[in-house]
Amino acid sequence: MSDNEKVVEAMSHLLADSYTLYLKTHNYHWNVTGPMFTTLHTLFETQYNDLALAVDAIAERIRSLGARAPGSYTEFSRLATVKEATGEPSAKEMIEDLVGDQAAVVKSAQRVVKAAESAHDLASADLGTRRIDIHEKNAWMLRSHLE
Repeated sequence: MSDNEKVVEAMSHLLADSYTLYLKTHNYHWNVTGPMFTTLHTLFETQYNDLALAVDAIAERIRSLGARAPGSYTEFSRLATVKEATGEPSAKEMIEDLVGDQAAVVKSAQRVVKAAESAHDLASADLGTRRIDIHEKNAWMLRSHLE
């Protein structure tokens, strides 16, 4: 596998994780209840809006590398480490779930940075680094609701 193909593979996993996290966060935005409703409803909206922009940037980066961007639930479920939400979790369970998923996306973004640096692909490394920063901040904001 060429260095470019390794970057595309890592970016495809990041896209799948990001899209799945987008869907889950949007789901939780719609379905959160309880005393923290307003705060969490707003926080989840902020985070899924960022993810909506991120998936577009990630997919476009894959295309700029000359590859096809995955774009179906079937492909995403095969590529993603983040899993879809099931059941009706409590607000606290939603937060705990999203904290773990933010960490999973950080790991996906770290793989992008590693592959991109090996390929001397500064643009992909930068995209991965920016996603790491955002997801680490998102995890912190979510964790603060558990203290």
